[in-house]
Amino acid sequence: MEPLRVLELYSGIGGMHQALRESCIPAQVVAAIDVNTVANEVYAYNFPHTQLLAKTIEVLKEFPKLESEHPEKNTIVAENKIERKKIDPNICFDNGRQCSGKEAILFKLETIEEIDRKHQQDSDLSVQMLKDFLEDDIDTNQYFLPPKSLLRYALLLDIVKPTCRRSTCFTKGYGSYIEGTGSVLQTSEDVQIESVYKSLTNLSQEEKITELSMLKLRYFTPKEIANLLGFPPDFGFPEKITVKQRYRLLGNSLNVHVVAKLIKILYE
Repeated sequence: MEPLRVLELYSGIGGMHQALRESCIPAQVVAAIDVNTVANEVYAYNFPHTQLLAKTIEVLKEFPKLESEHPEKNTIVAENKIERKKIDPNICFDNGRQCSGKEAILFKLETIEEIDRKHQQDSDLSVQMLKDFLEDDIDTNQYFLPPKSLLRYALLLDIVKPTCRRSTCFTKGYGSYIEGTGSVLQTSEDVQIESVYKSLTNLSQEEKITELSMLKLRYFTPKEIANLLGFPPDFGFPEKITVKQRYRLLGNSLNVHVVAKLIKILYE
């Protein structure tokens, strides 16, 4: 069977390309297109043999050579969403039940006991623990949350341990913003999180920082997030790409494993 000839639009760092590889479908990415020059550097670093154009999709009219003897074998792959919906930012949902206003705030600031109870529900043994995705022998000092962030966002953090089997979605704001951008890792596993939070009552700011610091909370590294998204061990970044840029690029990417399965289903 003749391999599919794939044109990858909005190629980013190559999540679609990697998913196509993982799907094991016979295909060739004949070209990739993206206007993000930083993303293109990462793409070229990992897929050096793929033609890459830093242009908008209007360049499609310049691709008559993409046509093969079997047009049905030509495929366009794009990461962008094709459906948009508006969501009221003032409304949240509690197990399908709509709530708003003061009730939404109370729901958001749930007790630390409730957070810990949810963490204990990570019991699906078919799902790998987070520790399987962590880097070994790295300098984590640059990834620890600063005292100011600990104090200001203590009740908004989604805290996970290496033994947990889930995390929240990582967005492009990870590392720069706290709320809703991704989980943070508790590296001091022998410290009980509920005890720390219970002790914060009536403490001074300095004392609160001291207590929260006992948890040794840090951000996941870019490599660890790439691992969680299903990128292979040999996927990397050029040295000149900063940590902040790596977070942004990964937050705009996709889960390779999920997309690989979807591609396979579409192909079949």
